Amino acid sequence: MSARATVLYDTPGPKAIRVNRILTGIVAVALIALLAWILWALGDKGQLEADKWNIFIKGNSWTTYILPGLWATVKAAVLSIILALVIGALLGIGRLSTHRWVRWICGIIVEIFRSIPVLVLMLFAYTVFGEWGLFPSSQLGFAAVVFGLTMYNGSVIAETLRSGIESLPKGQSEAAYSLGLTWGQTMRKILLPQAVAAMMPAIISQMVIALKDSALGYMIGFVEVVRSGRQLGEYYGAMLPSLLVVAAIMIIINFGLTKLAERIEQQLRAGRARRNPVAKVPHHRDQGVETKDEALADWHDPAHKDLRNTSE
Repeated sequence: MSARATVLYDTPGPKAIRVNRILTGIVAVALIALLAWILWALGDKGQLEADKWNIFIKGNSWTTYILPGLWATVKAAVLSIILALVIGALLGIGRLSTHRWVRWICGIIVEIFRSIPVLVLMLFAYTVFGEWGLFPSSQLGFAAVVFGLTMYNGSVIAETLRSGIESLPKGQSEAAYSLGLTWGQTMRKILLPQAVAAMMPAIISQMVIALKDSALGYMIGFVEVVRSGRQLGEYYGAMLPSLLVVAAIMIIINFGLTKLAERIEQQLRAGRARRNPVAKVPHHRDQGVETKDEALADWHDPAHKDLRNTSE
């Protein structure tokens, strides 16, 4: 069976395979040696003592520090990404408006908030909200974090959405206009659904960024998972174990979101018939070589019969 796409690289020969295996072994030995040295250094400093790790089998370590901080982090990230999706959609569509003044306003907002670091936005919002008394003092840090994450990620999503819409064939818009559809109907019924589907992996990846950037709220007193982990370490005198556990929790969450983005991308590449996000993604049979469109398998109902092959 011939490959449906060009091969990205030549299949390595026996000599190249042998060299790759040798280099892989060298790197593996070097990594094991580095890990052993790190563990030895930590043990020499007393960081691997059982007393420093037993704090995680105590219920109050989780209920008082880690879980409340994790809940605050997830709550800020989820709320900010929801608001960012709304603002990003409005700004992205506004940048493609037929009215020049709308394009200018949306463009200025996007460029300003996309260029300012997230931490600066949080500090600015914290100061303004505190001066004007817009939020109670107990929610001031949370509101500033949500504002910073929302405006930054919303601006990035707006640009992602705009580029996704502009990447669609111009013939689709022209055909819609020839059928009598307005600009709004064309955007809502034809262009926007395709752009959202194409940009969905990038949007989910932005959720990972929002989750990680919520830790910047530490600078304005927002008690998120990193700050709560630090407080736990200071209380029990086990700073390194606490931060390592927090890092492991963040890695697990971000890894799950990354896998979700990859899964959705596979479903989208498999075709429009893949409406169930948990269904098995069809793949081509093994062709003996790696191809660029390994997951681009045409999906048909099991009862489908190709009438083009009736003459065979």
